[in-house]
Amino acid sequence: MPALVLPVRGIHPQLGPNCFLADNATVVGDVTLGAECTVWFNAVVRGDVNSIRVGDKTNIQDGAVIHCTYQKAATTIGSRVSIGHKAIVHGCTVEDDVLIGMGAIVMDHAVVGQGCIIAAGAVVLENTQCEPGYLYAGIPARKIKPITEEQRATIQRTADNYVLYASWF
Repeated sequence: MPALVLPVRGIHPQLGPNCFLADNATVVGDVTLGAECTVWFNAVVRGDVNSIRVGDKTNIQDGAVIHCTYQKAATTIGSRVSIGHKAIVHGCTVEDDVLIGMGAIVMDHAVVGQGCIIAAGAVVLENTQCEPGYLYAGIPARKIKPITEEQRATIQRTADNYVLYASWF
């Protein structure tokens, strides 16, 4: 079955060049994906109640949900962002070069600064400001330590790898 790509209230998703949508991914409504983005199996990007904007080379992994809040909180995701399996990114801003771990949740009006890592299972509460370049973990998520050069390289490598993985399909 091909990916489900549908308009909502007459607004069609806009896909940049060389995007990959897995067969059962869902992308609906006021969604704009930049170049070389990938949306993986069972992932949902639902721009039905507000807008979702995604930069270039961002991957939305299996089972992740990207949504927003009606008339209150759009979702903006930067470039080279990796959103782990079953993560939820809702009505927030995620800046460039971020890794959001598996099962993490980022809530309305939170801002995840450039170069952050949000650990697997972490919950970034509403209105939280994550300082750029730090690892955040826990429930609720707290600043743990600055990310290392090795971790920074992992963020870049992961973004590149997901473009490669899409080429296999």
